[in-house]
Amino acid sequence: MRLRIFAVLVVGLICSAAVGQMKHCGMAMVPAGERMATPAAALNKMLSLYEEELTGVVKAMPADKFNFAPNAATFAPGSTEKFDGVRTFAQQVQHLTQGNYFFFMNVTSVKPDIDMKTVGSMTSKEELVKALAGSFVYAHEAVDTITPGNAFVLIKGVDGMDTRATVAAFAVAHGFDHYGQMVEYLRMNGVVPPGSK
Repeated sequence: MRLRIFAVLVVGLICSAAVGQMKHCGMAMVPAGERMATPAAALNKMLSLYEEELTGVVKAMPADKFNFAPNAATFAPGSTEKFDGVRTFAQQVQHLTQGNYFFFMNVTSVKPDIDMKTVGSMTSKEELVKALAGSFVYAHEAVDTITPGNAFVLIKGVDGMDTRATVAAFAVAHGFDHYGQMVEYLRMNGVVPPGSK
């Protein structure tokens, strides 16, 4: 019995010494001397990159081209592609502005102070640039609420993403899908996308 107690004590001391060599960060153990980003800091970097790239494209499109949408005449004669219902450039900006509010509302549960129908009726470059900027402010504030303790707690979520961290990451991925389309809209209008300069 004494041998078992001694063995348990030795194992306990070894484990304590190993843990002493590590610092605790949230729910994860990080080796001593190493640093760990918070979920909010890591996700805000992704969001900031998306914000910078998208805002650059939106500002680069001339105001008189915000109603542009590809159509059959944009492409080679004889193309069989269908373009009915394709979003205009302005509608892409509306969609992404609304998307920021929609996705990040799921992260924070704080209702945005803007009406989505109002965003959907905006058409001018000036009002859309301003609305988009506001949606990114809201998105960053939502990301700032993500902690090591709540990042992967299951929530209602959206589109199969059911944690705050995955909803935030998915919002950025969704935005970059549309960013790629909008880059092509610029090129179709003879504008070099800022990211290609």
